[in-house]
Amino acid sequence: MILFKLAYKSLLNRRASVLLTLLTIAISVMLLLSIERVRVDAKSSFSNTISGTDLIVGARTGDIQLLLSSVFRIGHTNNGVSWQSYQYITKQRGVKWSIPISLGDSHKGQAVLGTTLDYFKHYRFAKKQPLAFEQGKAFSSINEVVIGSEVASKLAYKIGDAIVISHGMGNTSFHHHDDNPFKVVGILKPTGTPVDKTLHVPLAAIELIHGGGHDDHHDHSNHALVGHPKQITAFLMGFDSPLYTLQIRRNINQFKPEPLLAIMPTVTLKELWEMLAIIEKILLLFSFLVVIISLLGMLTTLLANLNQRRRELAILRSVGARPWQLFSLISIESLLTTFLGCLVGCILFYALMGTTAGYLQSQAGVSININMLSDYELTLIGVIMAAGFIIGLIPATRAYFYSLSDGMSIKI
Repeated sequence: MILFKLAYKSLLNRRASVLLTLLTIAISVMLLLSIERVRVDAKSSFSNTISGTDLIVGARTGDIQLLLSSVFRIGHTNNGVSWQSYQYITKQRGVKWSIPISLGDSHKGQAVLGTTLDYFKHYRFAKKQPLAFEQGKAFSSINEVVIGSEVASKLAYKIGDAIVISHGMGNTSFHHHDDNPFKVVGILKPTGTPVDKTLHVPLAAIELIHGGGHDDHHDHSNHALVGHPKQITAFLMGFDSPLYTLQIRRNINQFKPEPLLAIMPTVTLKELWEMLAIIEKILLLFSFLVVIISLLGMLTTLLANLNQRRRELAILRSVGARPWQLFSLISIESLLTTFLGCLVGCILFYALMGTTAGYLQSQAGVSININMLSDYELTLIGVIMAAGFIIGLIPATRAYFYSLSDGMSIKI
């Protein structure tokens, strides 16, 4: 305990240099934990976006491009799927359910998705969780819209509001359709997926937006909600058994009437992560390098201070301190510096996550969990602590030999 008190007072005495070392360790710990947390949460956010869907079918593009455009609303496909092909494929044996989706329109930068009532019945996210309503209900006529939780909070919409939808994606839309306002009838509960940033309208309403179709607003039949689309962007499918999934996937990929592509979301997500694995490794390597540099900085500071402390060490020897006690003193100082650096680093990490979580959710669709440190994150901190202690042994060993050789005769 005496050695700990002495080490603490010694650090206070040299607070300027100690503070700089502590800050470099803290920043490196914050970086390492932040990169690790974002990496893990990005993976789970992407994986949680779609669940329980066996196949996604769209025009023939790349597997990853189809997944990103249809599920994550990232990018877009140039071609669609004809309505005839959709009807033919979904009537095959073994098809349990299907959800047609039509993308390409927006409202104040938020995606507009045309679909059927099957979307609210069969779409699943996270671990097969169904969509649920915070307020209101699903659309029942052509001029009604169901909005995601983020659309509601960001644009301050509530049930009964009238909104105008534009043709075109993003903030740069081609023209507004003021003659066909939509009425908000439902607000979905938050899902942490692109659903939160989407406005859902009946498939027939997409024709209406584009100036075609009919506008019989009071026809509540399911056919009126579907209309007569020429083509859709893509469709999701669920099957009675995995055997049907593989068989129909093969048939779709060899479909003669038009070039189509059927992907299995789980397999394509795995491919996506394999592509991004190299970026993950580079980020982790970068953060580890920052940690190593900060620890080497601590070593440099300790060694530089040691030369100035030879008189102090000699005085401690003169009042009865043993060489091993001086060795322990310097070791404890480096351990305390590393520990405080890690502690401040954790505080900075939580502050950073707290301030950027909303931005990452809205801009990248990554839902950050601001919870306790995971076992792996604690292991990382343990490794940094151990590395700090090992590095501290170098100046401690030098102090041990200084105290043996110097005695009371100090060479200045």
